[in-house]
Amino acid sequence: MLQGPGENAGVIDLGAGEAVAFKVESHNHPSAVEPFQGAATGVGGILRDIVAMGARPIALLDGLRFGRPGWAFDRAVAGIGHYGNCVGVPTVGGEAVFDEAYEQNCLVNAMCVGLLPAQRVTRARASGPGNLVVLFGSTTGRDGIGGASVLASHELAEDDEDKRPTVQIGDPFTGKKLIEVSLDLVERGLVESLQDCGAAGLASSLAEMARDGAGIDVHLDRVPLREDDLEPWEVMISESQERMVAVVRPQMLAAVEAVCARWELRCTVVGDVTDTGELRAFHDDELVGAIPARLLTDECPRYEVERRPRSARARPRDERPLRQRLADPNGRSRRWIYEQYDHLVGSRTIRRPGLDAAVVRLRPSLRGLAVSLDGPPVGERDPFRAGAVAVLGAARNVACAGGEPLALTDCLNFGNPEKPEVAWELAEAIEGIAQAAEALGIPVVSGNVSLYNETDGRAIPPTPVVGCVGLVPDVRSTPSRWREGDVLLLAAAPGELELAAEAALVRFLWKAAPLLSLAHDVGHGGIDAALAEAALWSGIGAEIELPPGEPCGGAALLACDPGDVTRLGTRGLTRLGVVGGNSILGLPLDELRAAWEGEP
Repeated sequence: MLQGPGENAGVIDLGAGEAVAFKVESHNHPSAVEPFQGAATGVGGILRDIVAMGARPIALLDGLRFGRPGWAFDRAVAGIGHYGNCVGVPTVGGEAVFDEAYEQNCLVNAMCVGLLPAQRVTRARASGPGNLVVLFGSTTGRDGIGGASVLASHELAEDDEDKRPTVQIGDPFTGKKLIEVSLDLVERGLVESLQDCGAAGLASSLAEMARDGAGIDVHLDRVPLREDDLEPWEVMISESQERMVAVVRPQMLAAVEAVCARWELRCTVVGDVTDTGELRAFHDDELVGAIPARLLTDECPRYEVERRPRSARARPRDERPLRQRLADPNGRSRRWIYEQYDHLVGSRTIRRPGLDAAVVRLRPSLRGLAVSLDGPPVGERDPFRAGAVAVLGAARNVACAGGEPLALTDCLNFGNPEKPEVAWELAEAIEGIAQAAEALGIPVVSGNVSLYNETDGRAIPPTPVVGCVGLVPDVRSTPSRWREGDVLLLAAAPGELELAAEAALVRFLWKAAPLLSLAHDVGHGGIDAALAEAALWSGIGAEIELPPGEPCGGAALLACDPGDVTRLGTRGLTRLGVVGGNSILGLPLDELRAAWEGEP
């Protein structure tokens, strides 16, 4: 681990001089108020978090939870596609879940993965009294004022329409220029530190840069505005998009300005680094605000909130026939969603979205990254299980794509933590994530918390969403589709959430991957649904004999050549059948495909 929690993103060493930066964040409340711009600017923000580490973004994933398919969901998908497609970063995976519990509080979580040299991790800390604070990118306006305080830190209610001005407006073409300028500045050694200007605008970004004892003086009258009548406090907390802050040595300023000019981006010296330890704001040389930066960061107030356990009812099993479950919005193919995204731009995508994790190549080598974003199943109300299952599901997805899980990132979506039951849910989910990560032997290196996801007093279910990144030794041996004559096997953990057994299953999967033509996580839909998905993905059926009952723990379907079965061993494996034919479980593939694709 080269960088853990506390910076814009976590960074893991991949060997061979390469490192990966990644993080998942939420943009839930803005998406509930204005789904297109809320989702689009969520993508823009997570891209800048990765860029702030000095990494080039190579992949996006999105986690979407809505009450139902419809206008709001369609607009969020369109916003994600618009920003990612315009910027030229592929959206390669994620999840889409529908549950009436998210009807008034949708979840839009965005994850980004980027690459950088292992010896060149850029951080956001200000250093060197006398160095310049430079703001570059877009101009500053009133869009987004109150995004962090009015939207993110309050429950929603019937007057949501009045909050539209607090939603940021994205400009992906400026975002693309910002990415290129930032990376050029880092690669040429022209900046001392780099920071995204995100939630709470300059107030938070500058406070975070000054958190280690350095001070910053900012002159708000120097900030380029798109509206001339902004008050100093509005300039300070505006969340206008596509802006970055850098610390620059005075002798490097001309070179920084030249890079920005080449890409037609504004570049303005708005302040300087001091040794006061204070964040001080000036306007027309008058001091309009000052506070020790540490009081906004490491020494901000901490609260021990009351926790009160609540009973968590068991999640009922869906007993409907397979065809009905495949036709349900939660069982249906996600092709209609991910085909709106460019998932091949950049020429790295080896395994496309649609089944478990995606794989992107670490050019020019044959190594790759398997990436996944997963959350708890529909109807899960036990917060500990929700956290643990999200971790294990993301790790199994990565392992099924041939990746050894390296590290995790999480986004904790919960209701109002001032309510004792929600505070208990949050603590339990964190414990579930921690225990599952410890069992896997991998760290949680970054993440985000989204609280107050309530409308008129009704909270969302505990929804920790977890991203996992894994290393694929050779992308040529990534499991893909099963083939005629392959033997089908089921690998399963023996007990209900036995974490040691779950971790052993994950290890077995990624180690066995080079021998497999296909590996598919059984997930939350059961063995029959997983078999149908694998058959439709592969375009060929199979003769199957289902085992009695569903596995108690995590499970995965495996397909391999008959000659390789003995090489996999026998422990924990159950033979299911042989690949061949045009049906699965007695149902024609054409009929299942029609249901799965939502055809009439």
